[in-house]
Amino acid sequence: MTDRDNKKDMSCITEEEILAGYRKKLPQVTRKIIESCNEQKCNRHVDYEPIPSKDSVLNITEKLMEIIYPGYFNPEKLDPVNLNYHIGQGVTQLYMLLSEQVINSIRHDCMRYNLTCRECIDSGYDITLKVMEAIPALRDILATDVQAAYDGDPAARSYDEIIFSYPGIYAITIYRVAHLLYKFNVPLLPRIMTEHAHGQTGIDIHPGAEIGERFVIDHGTGVVIGETTTIGRDVRLYQGVTLGALSLPRGAGEKYRGRKRHPDIEDEVIIYSGATILGGNTTIGARSVIGGNVWLTESVPPDTQVILEKPQLTYRKGETQKE
Repeated sequence: MTDRDNKKDMSCITEEEILAGYRKKLPQVTRKIIESCNEQKCNRHVDYEPIPSKDSVLNITEKLMEIIYPGYFNPEKLDPVNLNYHIGQGVTQLYMLLSEQVINSIRHDCMRYNLTCRECIDSGYDITLKVMEAIPALRDILATDVQAAYDGDPAARSYDEIIFSYPGIYAITIYRVAHLLYKFNVPLLPRIMTEHAHGQTGIDIHPGAEIGERFVIDHGTGVVIGETTTIGRDVRLYQGVTLGALSLPRGAGEKYRGRKRHPDIEDEVIIYSGATILGGNTTIGARSVIGGNVWLTESVPPDTQVILEKPQLTYRKGETQKE
């Protein structure tokens, strides 16, 4: 063995000894971490009952897309011969995945907040069945969203392109299912679903918002739609639009929870990129157009255009750079 090999072996042994010395301290660190979990301020869920799973939500959203848009997102080819089999199998899988998470969500609230028994298991299966029964109606309204996106976008070459690639359609699809669960008073899960879509698309739609048909989010990144927002039929939003709440005082969470805080957008309104519309008493009247980067905290009557005055640009002739 060469001197170089001896030095290499000694270096490895020394590194292992150093690591061993630090690892001996880990049990004490672990005990402190465990003890801190018993403190009241520690955010934890250590219980015998399972909580909703974000990984399962990913599976649910994938299965939803397969069933709502058959043939687009399925891993296998669908044709008239195998359609019944694959849809039947997909519906069963979705029902089992979704019902488990609905049950876990209801049970979590019951146990954590010591609520009156809601018969979690029976309620979970029943609510999930009602959501599944609503899928044909959901398809109908989502078809109007796709149609509106196609009608208003000259860059769109087909419905296929919109369904496959438009982030707005993905976010709206997940929102519409989550909104159903929200209306059935399922805790946690609807918000987890829409926040998953938020992470995928940059579009943040609270499941409590009320949104009519033929709804379009163009480009989408940075759009925020708050919990108590209502949006009418045939509304189009562009990227960066915020439909939010006015600034609330410290500790307002409990005081304002459940109260109207976000604006109402009536039918056939267009809101261009970067516009911010705030407040529960703010209504944008039907057929109005809100220009880019406009900031509104008061209502606008129907058939109104709100735009910023054209900024004054200053042009300066630069000096020619000489080598």
